[in-house]
Parts: sequence; structure tokens; C-alpha cells
Amino acid sequence: MEQISIRTTNPAVKNKKRRTWKSISKNWELYLLFAPVLAFFIIFEYLPMYGVQIAFKDFIASKGIWESPWVGLKHFQRFFDSFYFWRLILNTLGIGVYQLVVGFPIPIFLALMINEVRSGAFRRFVQTITYAPHFLSMVVVVGMIMMFLSTEHGLINIGIEALGGKPISFMTDPAWFKSVYVLSGVWQHMGWSSIIYLAALAGVDPQLHEAARVDGASRLERIWHINLPYLMPTIIILLILNVGSVLGVGFEKVYLLQNKLNMSSSDVISTHVYQSGIVGAQYSYSAAVGLFNSVVNFVLLISVNRIARKMNETSLW
Repeated sequence: MEQISIRTTNPAVKNKKRRTWKSISKNWELYLLFAPVLAFFIIFEYLPMYGVQIAFKDFIASKGIWESPWVGLKHFQRFFDSFYFWRLILNTLGIGVYQLVVGFPIPIFLALMINEVRSGAFRRFVQTITYAPHFLSMVVVVGMIMMFLSTEHGLINIGIEALGGKPISFMTDPAWFKSVYVLSGVWQHMGWSSIIYLAALAGVDPQLHEAARVDGASRLERIWHINLPYLMPTIIILLILNVGSVLGVGFEKVYLLQNKLNMSSSDVISTHVYQSGIVGAQYSYSAAVGLFNSVVNFVLLISVNRIARKMNETSLW
């Protein structure tokens, strides 16, 4: 009976493989176009995951990853018991949530406003002005921030003094660090982030707006009842992705803005990993901290996606 079942299933399997290879050979150009992306993720995203195991070992370079002694959750426990654990978590979470609350809606508003501009020349001008900061080097952006917020010659403090106020030490006062980081990021990326919303708005049927005008709907009512519902699937997908990286506060900008006076607000997980791993050569410990951060972000992504799927039909999967 086993031989009969094998013989009956083999033709089906062979036919399926034949159809698969036929499809690949028919669309080989598309698969060739996809190959570099697949190779990139395999080489730079999946293969390096082999080294994650050093988070559970006392890594010794001379012995290599495989021969280094296994210590289990020792480095995770050390991080959880450290006196700076809660400072790192609260600073990273604070910046991430602040960035999500302030930085996420602004590109939506910008896209809605640009979409309402009827003058083509003015629209292109606004788009160019808002897109341009995205292409600036992070070092240049931080240099501009320091120049504008300087207590002696910064434009912001000159304006404050002109209005009768006292200069504010934006770069050294811990209370201002999160606002400086988030608002400068909004200025730099809001134009670029609005592109995907403008692309979605381009698909809105003009007849819907014409019918709404006939019914006497104002411009705000048309935005609220036509444009926003059309944008909602895109907004939900991007919101899920942003919430999934709420603890993924970037290293470069924080490190460039960081100094000893604002350390209580600027010390985040990514800078701590750099200081302990690269500067302090504590490779296993820094790998454990980085892995913890990635796991938390992954759990947030799964949770928010599940909530979105239950509340709405739009989700990542």
C-alpha cells in the first residue's frame, strides 16, 4: 500500500515542480532583478545572525564564536540589574514615543496641504524645499543645529533676546535634548516621508470630489471624508512599522548631539551598545543589549500588527 501511495503522489509532485521551474524560466528577468535584493538580505541580514550567540557566551576572540564558553543569560541579567537600565529604557522610549506622536502625523498634514495646492510652480517649490533636508549628511544637519541653537551667535537665541528673553542652553540642558532631536528630525524628514502619502492621494478618483462639490461639501469636508479615508490603509501600515521601531532610536544623530551635560537625557540603548561594545570591547554584553532591543521591537511589531488586524482589515500580514 505504501508503494502504491508513493507512486500516486509522485506525478503530482513532479508536475508541481515542472510548473514552478516553467514559471521561473518564463519570468527569469524578474527573478534576476530580484536576486540582488535577496542576496543583500541573506548576506547582510541573515548570515550575521550566526554571531548573535555571543550574547549567551563570554566571547574570546582567540577562541572564536563557537569555542567561547557558554554563560546563558549572564549578560542579560547584568544589563537588567545595572543602575543605568531604567535611564536607558526611559530615554530611548521617551524619544521614540515623542518622535512617533509628533513626527508621524506631520508628513500626513503636509501631504494633504500640498495636494490641495493648485499652482504647479508653487507646489514644486514647496516640495523641493521640504524634500531637500532629507539629502543632507547627518553631520551637516547636527552642525546646523549647533549653529542655530548656539547661546552666543545662534539665530534662535538672538530672536529670544530680541523679544526680551534670556538665552537658552539648548545643547547642554537635558530638558531640551528630546525636543531638539525630534523637531530637527521632523524638519529633516517630513518632506521625504510625505511622498508615499502624495502617491496614495494621486489615486483618489476626481469624480468623488466633483460629486462632493455638487453636494455643497467644503474643502475641509472633502479632505476629511474622501482623502483621509483613502489614506487610512497607508497610514495604518506605516504606523505599524513606526511602532515596531519605537526603541530603534538611531545612533549617529544622538551620538553627535550628545555631551557630558545632557547625558542624563541623551544616553540611549544604541549609544550604550557603542560605548560598551566598540569602546569598551565588551562584545558579549553589548550583543546581549542589542538583542534585547531587537526582541522588544519585534514583539511590539507583532502586537501592533495583531491589534490592527483585529480592529481593521489592514495589516502587514
